[in-house]
Amino acid sequence: MKKNFTPEDELLFLALGGSGEIGMNVNLYGCQGRWIMVDLGMTFSGGQYPGVDLVFADLEFIEDRAKDLEAIVLTHAHEDHIGAVPYFAADLGVPIYATPFTAELVRRKLEEADLEGEIEVHIIEEDHGKFSVGPFDITYIPLAHSIAEGNALLIETPHGRIFHTGDWKLDEDPIIGEPTTEEELTEIGDEGILALVCDSTNVFNPSPSGSEGAVFKGLLEEVQRHPGKRVLVTTFASNVARLHTLGEVARETGRQVCVAGRSLDRIIDVAQENGYLTDFPEPVDFDTAMGLPRGEVLILATGGQGEPRAALSRISEDNHPLALVPGDVVLFSSRQIPGNELSIGAVQNRLAAKGVTMVTDRQSMIHVSGHPGRPELEALYSWLRPEILVPVHGEMRHMQEQARLGIANAIPDAVVQQNGDIVRLAPGAPGKIAEVRAGRLVLDGDIIAPADGDSIVMRRRIMNEGVVIVALDDHLNPLIDSLGLPLDEDYEDFLAEARQDIATAIKRLKGKDGRSAPAVHEAARLAARRAAQRWSGKRPQVRVLLPTRLQP
Repeated sequence: MKKNFTPEDELLFLALGGSGEIGMNVNLYGCQGRWIMVDLGMTFSGGQYPGVDLVFADLEFIEDRAKDLEAIVLTHAHEDHIGAVPYFAADLGVPIYATPFTAELVRRKLEEADLEGEIEVHIIEEDHGKFSVGPFDITYIPLAHSIAEGNALLIETPHGRIFHTGDWKLDEDPIIGEPTTEEELTEIGDEGILALVCDSTNVFNPSPSGSEGAVFKGLLEEVQRHPGKRVLVTTFASNVARLHTLGEVARETGRQVCVAGRSLDRIIDVAQENGYLTDFPEPVDFDTAMGLPRGEVLILATGGQGEPRAALSRISEDNHPLALVPGDVVLFSSRQIPGNELSIGAVQNRLAAKGVTMVTDRQSMIHVSGHPGRPELEALYSWLRPEILVPVHGEMRHMQEQARLGIANAIPDAVVQQNGDIVRLAPGAPGKIAEVRAGRLVLDGDIIAPADGDSIVMRRRIMNEGVVIVALDDHLNPLIDSLGLPLDEDYEDFLAEARQDIATAIKRLKGKDGRSAPAVHEAARLAARRAAQRWSGKRPQVRVLLPTRLQP
């Protein structure tokens, strides 16, 4: 596969994140030698990288071509679409385009990173706002999603028009915003769509995702089932429509609202600045909430994914000003994100031990997804009638399934790609033409480092296998210690045997090897590791400290 190419006469698509995975969305479009980036997201480590919370796409490809990059265009304000902006946008050195709600959340992120004023942010009106950069004419197309101002992008190029969906669903009663109608989307299709680049997350769902309006009825009925009980609802902080719904539920049931979680506070603040949640009830503080009769408060809390520092987790550990007692109720008005099962289960078990009643979306209509099921995908295909389908925002199984679904619904061509695949959309037959690096970076402390770098690899090995430290004195007598080996009762016996093995291994070195630092180091390392494996079944990392007198 060739790696060097001249994209002057081609329309290209390249995902650096979000294809082959759900999250960390970074998409590039190239035309006439110029590029735009659509979204700049991140994901969370989920324990895959010890000591690391945030994971980013490796932007090496476009960083090397930063002079050819025109802009970063943001579809909406979820972290997997904007979370990496404070870490990379300044280095890329191009303006950001976003609708007002998204732009304000980005501005606050830049302010927290001391970058406000260094990055130009253009606010595009949310209702079909238009702008042009390089050879790209871009129009925001409002679509429903689980956040305010979710948008697709209609990208017009000399080679044809691309419809980039972002995250979306169909919703006749979205509560917040006015999505583009079937008639408008059909009209867009009538004018011709070369490529549909489309969200694949819920392709295996045989049913529509459901309406946000239906959630109001479900939540209202559920809260009404628990008179005289303190009710806590946990949901995604960014879901402004859900917050509006919960405000209405509180009003209908005669409950005061208490908000627990900084991200909820921030979203409510930004939403109100942009004309949303204008009639949201004035929240009461924690002390007031705890002083109210239990049946007169509705707590909105972060932490539905089991995040250890979020409000719900702290409440479950009795480490928060708000408290729940037996008989109180927690409603999980959010879906369980794959990979969070253990952390969510830990929170739920602690709540269960308190005698708290829990209700999830499997038991009651208290949540709907923000991504399209198969009927919604098929409807969009019929309205837009693209020549090419490019599935994104999914694991490989999701994208392959969407490709099959598109072909079965009369889309002539589908290109299944993954991060790092450069796809030619035009001219000629569409398909992969090259591969580039598409690795991962991690925020490790204050440093952005390669996810496969020595520090992370070593940390993972130490986490799994433990570590043994050997120090040799001037006479090459070993001192030894270890961390993470399961040898509590046998530890002293292990140390004694390991010291003897190391001493014996060094004595067996002949001639100049007995004075050679590399030879002594390797003999001690292997002896210590073999002893540890013999005693524990582990293969720990071994660090050997040598006396300075040994020859290099």
